[in-house]
Amino acid sequence: MALRIAATCCLLLLAGCGGGDGDGGGNEAKGSPPTWPAPPNPMELTRAAGLTPERAEFLQYHVHAHLDVFFNGQPVTVPPGIGIDTNNPAAISDEQGAGLKHPCDEPCISPLHTHAADGILHTETKTPQPNTLGQFFIEWDVPLSRDCVGDPCVPGPVAVYVDGQPFTGDPNTIELTDLKEIAIVLGTPPATIPSTGDFSSA
Repeated sequence: MALRIAATCCLLLLAGCGGGDGDGGGNEAKGSPPTWPAPPNPMELTRAAGLTPERAEFLQYHVHAHLDVFFNGQPVTVPPGIGIDTNNPAAISDEQGAGLKHPCDEPCISPLHTHAADGILHTETKTPQPNTLGQFFIEWDVPLSRDCVGDPCVPGPVAVYVDGQPFTGDPNTIELTDLKEIAIVLGTPPATIPSTGDFSSA
């Protein structure tokens, strides 16, 4: 009986420590990057982010920031169509990305949105005021904090960089000013933290 109890305790300890062979708890951080698609309710989330959906894009204030998200050194896709009602008849949504063919009959696009899976965050509005990273993550429907990204949280530490430099404040407050590069690193960092974004397709 004592031998059986000792064996059971050993098994419990191994399970709690991941078994020692790399296949147990904590190794989930070594899996594939998370997939966070564009949500199906973009106008609702636009309003939740404190922004006003429009029927068309306005270019009086037109800036681009770039977002990289890494999971254990691998890129996480920032999908096209965030902040765009791609089900609206005026919208285009295909393998090239998302956008509008012409103005919509009803509000269908946020002033803050993505057109392609290139990490470029477009701010196109009549209001000359930067949006924030927090507003974008609300539109993406992905929780963001200094210690947690996603729901449930992606395992591993969270590090944030702006233009290649560590950012230790609340990432939700980062302003999406023109040509700003933001990198969110989950778990093991990539070999190089980007200091500039590729805006060639903007």
